[in-house]
Formats: sequence, C-alpha cells, structure tokens
Amino acid sequence: MDTICIIGLGYVGLPLACLCAEKGFRVKGLDLDKGIVESTNKGISHIKNKSLEAKVKKLKGKIEAFSEPNCIKGSNIVIVCVPTPAIGSKPDLNPLKRASSTIAKFLEKGQLVIVESTIYPGTVQEVVQPILEKTGLKAGTDFFLGHCPERIDPGNTVFSLEKIPRVLACLSEEGTGKAEKFYKSIINANILVLSSVKSAEAVKVVENTFRDINIAFVNELAKSFDKMEIDLKEVIKGASSKPFGFMPFYPGPGVGGHCIAQDPYYLIARAEEAGFQHSFLKLARSINESMPSYVSQLVEGALLKSGAKIKGAKVAVLGLSYKPDVDDTRKSPALEIIKLLEQKGCKINVFDPWVLEDGNVSSLEEALENVDAIVLATNHKIFIEKLKPSFLKGKNIRVVIDTRNALDKFGIEAEGILYKGIGR
Repeated sequence: MDTICIIGLGYVGLPLACLCAEKGFRVKGLDLDKGIVESTNKGISHIKNKSLEAKVKKLKGKIEAFSEPNCIKGSNIVIVCVPTPAIGSKPDLNPLKRASSTIAKFLEKGQLVIVESTIYPGTVQEVVQPILEKTGLKAGTDFFLGHCPERIDPGNTVFSLEKIPRVLACLSEEGTGKAEKFYKSIINANILVLSSVKSAEAVKVVENTFRDINIAFVNELAKSFDKMEIDLKEVIKGASSKPFGFMPFYPGPGVGGHCIAQDPYYLIARAEEAGFQHSFLKLARSINESMPSYVSQLVEGALLKSGAKIKGAKVAVLGLSYKPDVDDTRKSPALEIIKLLEQKGCKINVFDPWVLEDGNVSSLEEALENVDAIVLATNHKIFIEKLKPSFLKGKNIRVVIDTRNALDKFGIEAEGILYKGIGR
C-alpha cells in the first residue's frame, strides 16, 4: 500500500488524512503548527467536529504527524492542503510556494504531487511546477504533478468527504492515471478527469463564485424588499415551488469561510492579468461585503424604534463562526458586525458555544443579561432550540435582529418584541 504525505493538517488536510488512513494507506502529515502535530499524534482533533474527533481518536497511531519536512521522503503521493488566503482582494500564494519549496527538497523520481489547495487557473504550471523542477527533475517524466480541488463541507453529515464527487487533471497521462487510481480508492463517488490542469483549477473558483453571485442577488433583494415591506423568505419559498428553472439561495449577514468570501478574488485577479475585467463578480463581492454594515444599520434602527439609542446600548451578538455548528471563524461576518457596533458605541456581549475562547461571556444566559438587543449572527442548533419567544420574553429582550431568518418571527412579535430579519 502506498504512503501518503499530506502537507497541512487543517480543515482540508486532517479529514483527508483520516480518510486515507481508513482506507489502509500509511499516512504522514506535515504541519508547521507543533500544537496540531502533538494533538494529532495523541489522537485529538484540533478541529471541533464530533465525527472528525471520533475518527482522529480511533486512528491514533495510524496518522503520523510531523513538524519536520523530511517526512516527505519515501512518500509515493504528496498532497498539498495548505491555505491559500487572499490579502484584501489579492491572492496570497506564499504558503503554496513555501510548501512547494519544501517538497522540492525531498522530491523523488516517480512521486505523485497533487495540489488540493484552492488556486487560480495556471498556478500549478506557472508557480508550483517551476519550483519543483529546480531540482532537475521534470514534471510528467520524472515525477507527476496535478490538481484535484478540495471539496469539503464542514458539518455536513449527508455529504461526507468520501461521498463527494471530485475532478482532477495532471500534466501527463501517466500522472492522471495514477491520480485517478488513488482517488477512486478513497472516494465512493464519481471521479471526473478533465483535459487540462487549468480547467481543474478553474472548477473550484467557479463553484464558489457561482454561490457568491447568487447570495449577492438575494442579499440585494433583501435590502430592496425591506423598503417595499415584502417578506423575502416567503417569496423564496414561493419561487422554490417551481420544479425547474429556480434554485433557492438565502440572504444573510455576509459571506464567510475560507472559500466563498475569497475565491472570486482569485478569478478576478487572474482575469485581470489576462486583460479582462470581471465587473459582475466585483459587484457581487461589494454587495456581500456590505451586509455587516447593513446589519449594524438594522440594529440602530430597531433600537431607535424601541426607544433606545445605539450609543451605550448593550447588545448580545450570538455566534462567531461563519456557519452553524462548526468552530471556523475565518472571514465570519459576525466579526465585522461586532467591530461596527462597537464603533457606534455599543457594549457587546459575545457568545459562541463552539468558540468560547473568542467570546467575552461564558454562557447564553450571561450573554442575554440586561441587554437591549440581541443579534443572531450564526444559526447554531442550540440557539434555534433555546431562543423561543417565551424564553426571550422572560429575559426581557426588547429587540431581536435575526440575520439568519431562523427564529420564530411571528411568535416573537406576539410577545411584544421588535423583530427584524434580513429581508423580512
């Protein structure tokens, strides 16, 4: 059985390491964070996810984690899962470049190197390949190089990593054959081979840009329908009754996470290098990035309507992660909402049961103590179960800003509490 070395044991690399170990591969993981290395070797997941935590514990000893790069030596397949962040609106490929340079030090003939990190079209051939070929070895002849964009949805119990179809492409037919054989051995879903690495690189950014654009569409509708006093949630429900030609997307406080909030910038930047301006994509980004400000305006307006001023108001912001029931706060709109409310003079109680260390209170009850308003920023299951109209009434809550349209609007209003959602 082949030995797999995974570079980066984060939200992509650690689940992949578990899957490979479950399939019987010898798995080595390389990460610069010694805390992650230590916890992984102890069978402890550094990511809060019940399923993943159970797997890491069960696979203790079957995933060997290292902080020193010589673990790459002797690996048949090296998979790069390092983050590819955006600084402002510009892609930052430095982590990928460093990972490529590290691999080059231990690159061996016959090795298959797969980049799973999200990248813009041309990155493998223009950035990774030249770094690896400085060794004197040639891609497609001495070693094999390709791209299989990661597809993972943290917290999704229906589409686990093993069940999600994948696309891939390599620089040579032999490399493609090796990569396809590997992914077919770990994925219980279709593996689609594309004709070029550039096409494979474009797939992920197109997927996430598609979502960003459609979310921007409903976010703009939310602002518009708010003016016209139309319940957007009801409209989307109505439109969804059409069995063809419509796909529901939902408004919210902004787009978070590592992918959707930044991948469009990869496509925008690459297109600009090629001489094309993506005005539509830029507009979508602008709309989605405006939503935290829109939420802060809703808070201010609701407080004024309730007879309170925003300066000095005590507000509970519930939820820090960008999606429900995960501990991932990367680019979470909640962080910007808190910042904007503080700038307006609000005193903020911050609580998220998934990231307690980033809040300033230890419980939901403490968060709601003597507050003028609450802002539901993340629709964690525990919040939906707990924040019933009678409970809110008992806590003397006067204003509810439901940025996820997840609470009982009519029940809350029946208790005499001012409710405001996004587009409703």
